[in-house]
Amino acid sequence: MKNTVKVQEVKSSHASRRNFLKISGLTLAGTGLLLAGCNDDDSTSTNPANSLPGIRNGKFDLGGGDLGVLTYAYALEQLEADFYTKVVNLNNFGTLFSTEEKAVLTDLYNHEVIHREFFKAAISGALTAANQDVSAHLLPNLAFSYTTVNFSDRLSVLNTAKALEDTGVAAYNGAGKLITSPDYLVLAGKIVSVEARHASAIRSLINPNSKDFAGDDVVSASNGLDQAKTPAQIIQIADPFITTEFTAIYLT
Repeated sequence: MKNTVKVQEVKSSHASRRNFLKISGLTLAGTGLLLAGCNDDDSTSTNPANSLPGIRNGKFDLGGGDLGVLTYAYALEQLEADFYTKVVNLNNFGTLFSTEEKAVLTDLYNHEVIHREFFKAAISGALTAANQDVSAHLLPNLAFSYTTVNFSDRLSVLNTAKALEDTGVAAYNGAGKLITSPDYLVLAGKIVSVEARHASAIRSLINPNSKDFAGDDVVSASNGLDQAKTPAQIIQIADPFITTEFTAIYLT
């Protein structure tokens, strides 16, 4: 219920929308520092060695267990951060979008960069704590392609942002059941709440003063909850954007 009230506040004005997103981002930044300093030995020591992220059969596999979920999230956050980096650095960014849209997209860019670095630090910290070689098990920087996006068209960019944010929310919701560490589960819950705010903000930019922020395409009419999708489903959706090949053998 609190989220619903705040989403309505986001829609009400430029100032409230930006404050809403800025507060979310600052909260996550602090969380990232906390997680980077955590010592979660269970995320690696209780899983077989072959479920660690790393190269298998010539391709990077995301791994299993908590580290696998963190690496999966890291891959998605790399995608979102890369997309918004391209958007805010467009030559036509200043003219393609309104003042409000530029402000929101810039906030989302900042948040997604925080998310990406958050997971990189979390994975590196967990691997170090478990005496594992970080360079061998940390997902490398992925490469992306946006052939379906017209960066000269406002709606094409905003609709892509909507698709990425909706996918991110469904990904976190679907992967929650795979997390065994209570600390990681709480932190994932905090991040998905920020992603949901992103999704609602983008939707209200596309269709102002509508109910799209909680549309039937993302909220189930049967239980009132956001969609949840498995890693296999999410990877298939994200595949057109990601040109670096990887596998997810253990994320089941």
